[in-house]
Parts: sequence; structure tokens; C-alpha cells
Amino acid sequence: MREILRTNDPVLLSYARHLLDGQGIGSFVFDQNISAVEGGICAFPRRLMVSGHEEAAARLALAEIREHLSPEEE
Repeated sequence: MREILRTNDPVLLSYARHLLDGQGIGSFVFDQNISAVEGGICAFPRRLMVSGHEEAAARLALAEIREHLSPEEE
């Protein structure tokens, strides 16, 4: 699995997953449960992961949102 996005923004995460789904790229959200347990203090960002052989396609699919990301989210 390869990390392609790390964020505390649930809207951005949902949109990124939508873009990947539209391209037929499967994705998984890691750290979703720990970020819920930590009480919303944003100490543990969620990580969007894809399989290694789909990483290049996933990065291309997310290229349009890259310009709007903070350095921590890239």
C-alpha cells in the first residue's frame, strides 16, 4: 500500500476518494478510527492509501487538487 494523501480534512478526503473511484482506483483510509478517538484535536491525520501498482494513476487522478493542499497534506 502507498500513501497518496494525508489530511485531517474529511471533505478533502471524501473528494479524493470520489476522484479515485471515478477512475476505478480502489482506496483505503488508514487511521480513521484513531483520529475519531483522539477527540478532533487533529493529532492523527487520516491517510489515503492505494495499492502500489495503482500509485501513479492515483497521483494523476488527484493532480487537480494538489495545488490546494497544504505542505502537511501533500
